[in-house]
Amino acid sequence: MPADCRVPGNGVNRSAPPVRARRGLALVLLLVATLAMTVAAAARPIPPGRGMNKAVQFYGKPAIAKPVAMQQSPQNPYMAAGDYSNIHNNSYMTDSYRQAGPLGREMTVTSVRARGECASITFTSKGEIVAICLLPGKPAYLTLMNPDTLRIITRTALPSAPAPALASSSPSTRDYTELSGGYFYLDHLDRAVVATATRHLITYRIVRDGASRVFTPVSDVDLTGVVAEGDVIESALPDFDGNIWFVTLKDGKVGYVDRVTQTPQVMTLGTTAGDEGIANSFAMGADGGIYIVSTKAMYRFDVATFPVPTWRTVYENAGTQKSGQKSIGSGTTPTIMPRNRVAIVDNAAPREHIVVYDTKTGVEVCSEAVFPLGRSATENSLISVNNSLIVENNYGNDGAQSTTLGRTTTPGMTRVDVSAAGECTTVWENTSITVPSVVSKFSAGSGLIYTYSKPKGPGTTDRWYWTAIDYRTGAMVYSKLAGTGAMFNNDYASLYLGPTGAGYVGVLGGLIRVSDGTGS
Repeated sequence: MPADCRVPGNGVNRSAPPVRARRGLALVLLLVATLAMTVAAAARPIPPGRGMNKAVQFYGKPAIAKPVAMQQSPQNPYMAAGDYSNIHNNSYMTDSYRQAGPLGREMTVTSVRARGECASITFTSKGEIVAICLLPGKPAYLTLMNPDTLRIITRTALPSAPAPALASSSPSTRDYTELSGGYFYLDHLDRAVVATATRHLITYRIVRDGASRVFTPVSDVDLTGVVAEGDVIESALPDFDGNIWFVTLKDGKVGYVDRVTQTPQVMTLGTTAGDEGIANSFAMGADGGIYIVSTKAMYRFDVATFPVPTWRTVYENAGTQKSGQKSIGSGTTPTIMPRNRVAIVDNAAPREHIVVYDTKTGVEVCSEAVFPLGRSATENSLISVNNSLIVENNYGNDGAQSTTLGRTTTPGMTRVDVSAAGECTTVWENTSITVPSVVSKFSAGSGLIYTYSKPKGPGTTDRWYWTAIDYRTGAMVYSKLAGTGAMFNNDYASLYLGPTGAGYVGVLGGLIRVSDGTGS
């Protein structure tokens, strides 16, 4: 079968064994910068790369919605309602949605050029998009968009880190998604809360300015006294009492800003600063637990006992930054599950494991090895659906060059269920789907897992697809071509569903939107 006729991601194998690196491709960055200079308020599409007119537009067939009854995580009263408040949807970091997503019927794809990759997006109570779009070495832009047309309504440049701070930081801290608030969140008042590159925590609201709307800072918490120059605030999120917790990448700081006094409390993981870094976001439970994974261990913190951890459990770790990962530890944000459980993927070799812990004690409930020997690496959060966990393989993604000139990464997506008795069992393995770096999501209304896949070739053509996978079987249902070329590489940005069921993916050129046709 010719390469361009292969159906990407359709293989399901139930018996086969089951760094994120610094951005490297100068040509990609040059092309993105060129797009950024020409951006305007009107939605200007991202130009396709080579082979767009010859690439297969659609594989598979439209889906029939098969809804899944899904247990809902509690609503954090200090975050936007529903599953639209942050990159992982909610405070339990489930990466799951209640509503249906695209079924693959007469699909349309639109895009907008922005000032960089719109890696992290949220939705206001009116359904408008609030995103952070950014480029390496450039200011990040807090951006308001129309969710249907992708027209840019307003944007503002976020504070940039001074050059000396960048020079003193380690290479991994210069990852632009962390330097400029990639893990921002939308609060219950539709305000964007951003941990900036200048080590401040700034809250922005949208206000009217004549006929226009603008982002206006309404509060600014200076954390430079507790976060050292050269360190990075990786993520900041509120607990269920409104205290805003934060973690840092390089020195492994954990702290929170008291909701009433606005005073920061902080501690350092390990014996010295830098002994344990924190390269992911974290999860907040309704029981007051804050679940954090460092490069060495899983933690629970509570305000009542801070700065002492409630528990600490070391996970299996190869101690190296494997291909497809960006740190020497777990690549996953912790995910809170039902039955008082929280899960991550470890950094074991030659195969990683999904590991599930008891939220009260930190005792390991169970673990399950995933992906092939020596080619197993996960840099994105688990999807949680009731007592099921879905994990993707990002092994081989060592920068944008890993997916150019027809190249792609090691395939793999797996579903593991956790029984009431505490046993982890592999339900299915898809050994064909290639997911270089997207944060995949689940739709309970459709019964589908949505991801952003990149099949090999043909030749030097780079094709990127919005792909739907059957939650129950792991089989690919359909793939819709999103675009070709480097500008359609999502480069670790997330995938999203909006309140109306349209799909979105941040890409190097800006943002894309996919939806079913109006007549379908």
